[in-house]
Amino acid sequence: MNTKFESRPRVEIFFKWIMFTAAITGMGLVAGFYPIHGNIPIIIIPCVLVLLFAKPVFFEKMKLTTLVVMRILVVFVALRMFDGDLYVNIILIMLVVNILEATFTDIFRYKKYLNGIAGIALAVGVLALRGGWLPDAATPIGDFYTVQSATLVATLCYIIAYTIWNWIFVSNEFSPSVALMHVGFLLAPILGSICTLELGIAGGFGMWLLLRANTLAIGGWLQIGAKSWFEKEFYSPNFEKFVNYTKKTSVQVFCMILNIALIAVAIGISLQTGYIGF
Repeated sequence: MNTKFESRPRVEIFFKWIMFTAAITGMGLVAGFYPIHGNIPIIIIPCVLVLLFAKPVFFEKMKLTTLVVMRILVVFVALRMFDGDLYVNIILIMLVVNILEATFTDIFRYKKYLNGIAGIALAVGVLALRGGWLPDAATPIGDFYTVQSATLVATLCYIIAYTIWNWIFVSNEFSPSVALMHVGFLLAPILGSICTLELGIAGGFGMWLLLRANTLAIGGWLQIGAKSWFEKEFYSPNFEKFVNYTKKTSVQVFCMILNIALIAVAIGISLQTGYIGF
């Protein structure tokens, strides 16, 4: 696909990106708090329609399929037809699977070995995470799951490492316009986590993984269904230069070392507190 479009004014691109990021953040929160009434119309139905009638590339199709399957399963948990804590363990396993899917793509398709090493570290780092299903009685809104590490520091280390690794991956996989979309994808669950800090144990960065799954699925059907629009409307020569800069070996080495260090801290804290493992 041609990605050399007429550049829009930077302010225009910025406001479109703000609206996009705000939209998927809000929809991700609604779908998270309401796993039946929010999740079905906002995520499941659009994802199924896109998979049936759009033409996603293989990686997009594979990723969106795994996301929507887990969003369908969460409905059964909310209906008390599936064990919530078992579901959360499956979510963590699927997180490993999704990380390895992207990691093997980096290594074998793009020969991006540095980010591939970071991806492997990130997959191992899932051992530092643990979650559980919160029923209605434990939360002020709906019922949903939270996933976090032993401490806030360890949780943030994992989130930062994941965010850096994933953006490097999508900047290799997609055009600069779509990479700009993914800045919103990656920022949305962080913003949503900050917005829910006042919920205490039922919110904050424990919601990051739930919001990441939701916003990625929402952004996924938007990206696949309207890719040509985003390619055109989010095209920025300046951002393209930034993307090319991040592909330099020196930058990739720095990101790999930073990611490994962050994961090491998260695992170290979990080992010290006996929090390691699902």
